Amino acid sequence: MVIEIDSEIELRQLELRDSIDIFEAIDSQRDYLGKWLPFVAFTKEISDTKEFVDSIINAPKEISELVFTIRKQNKFIGLIGFKDTDRSNKKTEIGYWLSEKYQKQGIITRSVEKLCDFAFNKLDINRVQIKCAVGNQSSIKIPQRLSFKFEGIERDGELLTGNIFTDLEIYSKLKSDK
Repeated sequence: MVIEIDSEIELRQLELRDSIDIFEAIDSQRDYLGKWLPFVAFTKEISDTKEFVDSIINAPKEISELVFTIRKQNKFIGLIGFKDTDRSNKKTEIGYWLSEKYQKQGIITRSVEKLCDFAFNKLDINRVQIKCAVGNQSSIKIPQRLSFKFEGIERDGELLTGNIFTDLEIYSKLKSDK
């Protein structure tokens, strides 16, 4: 599945062959990505990334999630997708990361906007949430720009590299908010 964002950016459903691009992006930006993304420290070899990708694409149907590579002019630049989807309550979360070189171009904002539209109109989701580490201003600006509602702080919501807990800001958007 491919979701076109604009003439240069597209979201392409994750495939096993994406493992190399994902690993190379992580491996070349460990300090930048590792500040807020705990999985970076555990991604030491290409096999770690292949195992992650395999767990997504071969997950049982009842727990499967749609995860996409973000591509600019067909070059891998990041990941975005749904996580912790609760189908019976029609809610999901969107997670994302983008290579440093492609920051501040509106790519994630436009991608999240398209995924929300997809979730509300194609997946029959009622609630989309985004969790951002307190202090990660680049990430926090995404739900704010898209009129998500700030709900509060999840204290010690994520364990970062170095065994340090961080609080998470919780934002949500409902289908009726559109």
